[in-house]
Amino acid sequence: MYIPRHYRNENMEEIREFLRHHAFGILVSSGPKGPMATHLPLELEVEGKKSFLRGHFAKANPQWKEIAEGAEVLCIFNGPHAYISSSWYREEEVPTWNYIAVHVRGRYRTQSREELWKSLRHLVEKYEEDSEHPVSLDAMAADTLRQVRGIIGFEIEIDSLEGAYKLSQGREEDHPRITEELLARGGNSAAVARAMKGHSNP
Repeated sequence: MYIPRHYRNENMEEIREFLRHHAFGILVSSGPKGPMATHLPLELEVEGKKSFLRGHFAKANPQWKEIAEGAEVLCIFNGPHAYISSSWYREEEVPTWNYIAVHVRGRYRTQSREELWKSLRHLVEKYEEDSEHPVSLDAMAADTLRQVRGIIGFEIEIDSLEGAYKLSQGREEDHPRITEELLARGGNSAAVARAMKGHSNP
């Protein structure tokens, strides 16, 4: 990923925290006819000095069949993004776009069935935590759980993390106006404003 120096975030803990909160990513790999990609949840887990992304494919998805054990794959994660009008600047300039994105490269390995079940329990427990009536895999009927036969689990041992945090660095004097306008627009734009307020420029 091309990242100008002043937009590069090298705070690995901040990037890991971003991945924990923006875990729905895109897994990209090489296929026989070109790149292949799937949108899916990819959960970050840190074990000692090693970090992993864990997830699963539907067996009907042809992508997993084309990934060799140990092959390098790319995972892309997007955070909030928003159009930035240059009318919000003190001086004339072209418009731009603010965003947060993280690229993860690592080596792919298929999980055993036991590892898959462990990952599924972790995934469900994480996202059911704030549910009023949380569901549990352990409480589901055997007939329901037969659907797990239709997926294949994997893990990616992480080799590199790259974080691009383009948040109007170099235009700090314009930040109050930019964040005011973004907050007024709401949604993704407001999320960018909050990121600008909460992020320390690298």
